[in-house]
Amino acid sequence: MKGVSITKMAQALNLKNLTPDIDLEGKYVTLPDINRPALQLTGYLEHFANKRVQIIGYVEFTYLEHLTEEERDFAYERFISSGIPCVIFSTMTKPTKKMLEVACQYDVPTFITDRTTSNLMSEVIRWLGVELAPSISIHGVLVDVYGEGILITGESGIGKSEAALELIKRGHRLVSDDVVELRKVSDITLVGSAPDITRHFIELRGIGIINVKTLFGVECVKDTQSVDLVIKLEEWDRNKEYDRMGLNEEYIEYLGNKIVCHSLPIRPGRNLAVIVEAAAVNHRQKKMGYNAAEELYKRVQKNITRKG
Repeated sequence: MKGVSITKMAQALNLKNLTPDIDLEGKYVTLPDINRPALQLTGYLEHFANKRVQIIGYVEFTYLEHLTEEERDFAYERFISSGIPCVIFSTMTKPTKKMLEVACQYDVPTFITDRTTSNLMSEVIRWLGVELAPSISIHGVLVDVYGEGILITGESGIGKSEAALELIKRGHRLVSDDVVELRKVSDITLVGSAPDITRHFIELRGIGIINVKTLFGVECVKDTQSVDLVIKLEEWDRNKEYDRMGLNEEYIEYLGNKIVCHSLPIRPGRNLAVIVEAAAVNHRQKKMGYNAAEELYKRVQKNITRKG
């Protein structure tokens, strides 16, 4: 089962590890959710979501404090020995020495944070939701153009990387070249990123590999970007009918999410970067409620009616 390492989670959420003697190598979280062990601390372990990250907040902690020492030790050991991945204590709470000893005994990493419980819960769920989202890798280039995530696809050698380089020179930002990792973070949102090994690099045939971050500056790269529009580059085919109005949107589907897709025929002399910029701005206009194709259609219809 896919999972995210507890070490990575602790670093991303700035959690302080109170059990450094526990080896975190090979320890993973596999579910994008959390659990506050209220009933579990009272002894009710039926339907216990023990594979989730466990968060002990002020309410749970004060409940344990009201127990006798013997009852508290028994309740906490019963909870900690249930096969949980880790425990996080939120603000105003701190595990006792005995609690940490029990955690080490059952090999359960224990962390503490200054965040409030509600803030911690939402941040853990958000972060795990992204990290554990369904994902695929596709061949293409992802760029941020005027805030719109543009995924450029097409056959190898058709000019995707060259178009991305021109867009970078025009002030836009590269997310990934050649391989784009897409994650489904919701039913309407896909987030793209680059594999660690190729992040910030572009391959240009005849030149080789260039580092965009080093060559053009940190403002020209971005780690993640939602995918708003797909532009598919293809060789010009004089026998194919291409959409010239744009009244009917075409879509492509990734991980069950539909994304607007434009097929762009390639011919010598076409400035791909300018076309991509125009497509990005036009797509943003449509999201804001204005459709130029529909406006032209209405004008034509009104003109025909007036002449009739």
